[in-house]
Amino acid sequence: MFAHGRLLDHHILVRAFARRAAGPHTLCMAAGITVGLISDTHGLLRPQALRALEGVDHIVHAGDIGGPEVLASLETIAPVYAVRGNNDRGAWADALPHTRILELGAHRLCVLHDLAALALDAAAAGYAAVISGHSHRPRLEQRAGVLFVNPGSAGPRRFSLPVAIGFLRLDSRRVRARIQELA
Repeated sequence: MFAHGRLLDHHILVRAFARRAAGPHTLCMAAGITVGLISDTHGLLRPQALRALEGVDHIVHAGDIGGPEVLASLETIAPVYAVRGNNDRGAWADALPHTRILELGAHRLCVLHDLAALALDAAAAGYAAVISGHSHRPRLEQRAGVLFVNPGSAGPRRFSLPVAIGFLRLDSRRVRARIQELA
């Protein structure tokens, strides 16, 4: 099951609520939610990325996926929320939105491939974080109280840029992020 329906084309709301059952993907705002961030796989899903994402509650793919098999592999770890990148083509990619809005616990997240396409004030829109890809450059930046995260590229190496993924940690009061380079 991929979480990529086309309800509003560029704004899809997904709500994740706390679950009480024990298990590797149990959500609880008191304990926090961990979201794995991946982008620009371009059809190459490295085993190191899969290992690093084990145990996350959700996975966000910020585009340039490369094929539905990448999403299927990620879905074996946790629910996947993906957006379409500029290199994603074909019927499978047509079903993906260009922008996705997620509500995880008390936090609203905006996901898009190219940050240049963000056509609104993220703070005024109430986003805790904006997740993007496209540049292949890992980046964490705080702007007007909003966390902007680009996990970098987890696919084929581009120039001398690192191969990386990211993580968000959400609790009832704040959102924290980190980038992890892959060996």
